[in-house]
Amino acid sequence: MSILVNEDTKVLIQGITGGFGGKHAQLSLDYGTRIVAGVTPGKGGQVFGESTPVFDTIAEAVAETGATVSAVFVPPPFAGDAILEGVDAGLDLVVAITEGIPVADMMRVRAGMQGSSTRLIGPNCPGVVTPGTGEDSHGGCRIGISPGYIHRRGSVGVVSRSGTLTYEAVWQTTQLGLGQSTCVGIGGDPINGTSHLDVLKMFEEDPETESIIMIGEIGGNAEVEAGRWAQEHCSKPIAAFIAGATAPPGRRMGHAGAIVSGGDDTAQSKKEALADCGIAIAETPSEMGTTLVRAIG
Repeated sequence: MSILVNEDTKVLIQGITGGFGGKHAQLSLDYGTRIVAGVTPGKGGQVFGESTPVFDTIAEAVAETGATVSAVFVPPPFAGDAILEGVDAGLDLVVAITEGIPVADMMRVRAGMQGSSTRLIGPNCPGVVTPGTGEDSHGGCRIGISPGYIHRRGSVGVVSRSGTLTYEAVWQTTQLGLGQSTCVGIGGDPINGTSHLDVLKMFEEDPETESIIMIGEIGGNAEVEAGRWAQEHCSKPIAAFIAGATAPPGRRMGHAGAIVSGGDDTAQSKKEALADCGIAIAETPSEMGTTLVRAIG
């Protein structure tokens, strides 16, 4: 079991003929991901790599290959429309890697997704990885830009707003012998498709996930909302880290959504609220894995 994707998931890459999208498409293929198609308007009929067909539209790609998930490596001005094309084609999941999509475009995307069955991860995220059971975790599903080699199949679910902190949590749990069930980078933009709470609910229902690392940042109240739900409904140990403890109020730090606007979205206030919910708090990034081990008992 896993959440969102597994070794059988058929994936298409929007922007596969670009340098960045092509590079990570090849890395995913090398990892064992079933990338069955690429989509770049005007370049239909080409072949990526050894045998991956390229289509002009997602609808054509889905009809020919049965793809159910897309990864968006499309430049910011066009990424909003790329997401909505996946929604219109009825994909189960769209993972938007693109950074810098205008907030107005994401407002339009959110409105366009109302009533849709498609789930959006991101934008501005590292993607999703369900490690495989092969050597060095190969044979799983890597969608996005996460380094595949640090993952190992295991029992920890990871959900994070930060890409680099996701990798740190993954490496620590790999080194501790725990491994990961699925790792989800939800992105740091103020408007995204999937929240910490959404992912916690999926991890709670996943029998392979036995414990959880949740990584948040200053700005907003999503982590606290997730913690309050977990206090009442989550049966699995959770360790959390909140980045941005030294950020001055009113200044954006890194991600577009990481800005303190009031007293309740500072790192300290979030840590205190999560601790009150029974969640173990890692004070530094280097302690995420060991904090989880203590929470597991």
